[in-house]
Amino acid sequence: MTMWTELAGLPFKQTFYDAKGIRTRVIEAGEGEPFIFIHGTGGHAETFLRNFKAHAAKMRVISIDAIGHGYTDAPDIEYSMEVLIEHIANLVDAMGLKQVSMGGVSMGGMLSCWYAIKYPERVKKITLVTGMLMTRTDQGKGDLQDALKRTARATSELSRDAVRARLAWLMHEPGKSVTDELVDVRQAIYAQPGRGAVLQRIADVVVGGVIDDAWAKKWSNPEAMRAIKCPTLVVWTRHNPGLTAERAAEGMKCIPDARMVVLENSGHWPHWEEPEEFDRHNIAFLTGK
Repeated sequence: MTMWTELAGLPFKQTFYDAKGIRTRVIEAGEGEPFIFIHGTGGHAETFLRNFKAHAAKMRVISIDAIGHGYTDAPDIEYSMEVLIEHIANLVDAMGLKQVSMGGVSMGGMLSCWYAIKYPERVKKITLVTGMLMTRTDQGKGDLQDALKRTARATSELSRDAVRARLAWLMHEPGKSVTDELVDVRQAIYAQPGRGAVLQRIADVVVGGVIDDAWAKKWSNPEAMRAIKCPTLVVWTRHNPGLTAERAAEGMKCIPDARMVVLENSGHWPHWEEPEEFDRHNIAFLTGK
């Protein structure tokens, strides 16, 4: 099944918004209350295309390219969590949205947490997909160091093998889940002039930051999640690298209004490897059913 098959028959659009001077790519479909998908480090809007049809039947579903990612502008600036969070806030404003639900995988989950903390009146619900504010064990840090090495190779070599190896880190069954098309999409994004260097810098900040105890104490501290006021769904997996389901369950206790589901047959991308299960749980959460 290709990405086009996932969208065939579905009215959707790819467009760009001006988020305070940052030309930002968005793919969107459906009508009603908005739900924003945010990808992980080095990701892009296509990350969530397998989830579009089911979500668009119930709501307005929006998948974005964060600043520096995909086909959104990648200015030569010092990247930080503040920059990433404020870009999302500026995009929500540019789209004219007063209140949104949002969710993301990995880094996207962290950004969803911080957006909900900083702008509680603008958020209805959030979904954290293998990404939350949580410190890592030595094993988890080792997994993330592996991801950093794969990112460095993919963004410098720009070869299909390097990109495929980076994508394989995300999957429980890479032979099945890392399709040629997904490699094509990511390789084309990384091959844009200067893009690989920017993505490596962002990975060093976010993934490298989670490994660094001082950075993690500020930006990946579970105690910060006590300030999340909105209902929260935590979606984890039995095979997630970097943070086990058991430790995620401990971190979830810091969120005042949270519930958790663990999917059994996926790695870091449950929305991609188990889309039907993910969609069922997330749509039920968002629609109150």
